[in-house]
Amino acid sequence: MAAADNQAAPRANSGDFADQLAWRRLTARHADRLTEIIDAHGWPTADRFGTDAARGAWLVAQHADRQLEVQRRALRLMERAVADGLASPRELAFLTDRTLVNDGHEQIYGTQIAGVRDGAPVPWPCRDPERMDQRRAEVGIPPFDEYVAQFA
Repeated sequence: MAAADNQAAPRANSGDFADQLAWRRLTARHADRLTEIIDAHGWPTADRFGTDAARGAWLVAQHADRQLEVQRRALRLMERAVADGLASPRELAFLTDRTLVNDGHEQIYGTQIAGVRDGAPVPWPCRDPERMDQRRAEVGIPPFDEYVAQFA
């Protein structure tokens, strides 16, 4: 699922509505499958399923934007896994922000980009923005300016 997601990701923001629809259908199928996996096995941690599977589960949850209950459930499970040392705090930060933004709240780590203004990426509103880079550092994410420079 992660490989298919990575291959199809450019379609998410395509100007072609058929591409956008294909992306939505793919992420919905993947979110449904992730739900089945979680129901059967719990959160796929690297110690039980391998690093690729754990990262893939996170990626599928990250892109389950139209199935917020799947995202919220994954977030709760990842929070427990991180507390137990079994999941990545960095990935949890991205999923936290994504879920908050999708729920209409301010993000915490500034990982979600609202758009581009004057050639510069602009994050969705963030709680306590003057401490954003400090929070990012705590979970292994580079400072915002450094992070977005890699996409320029």
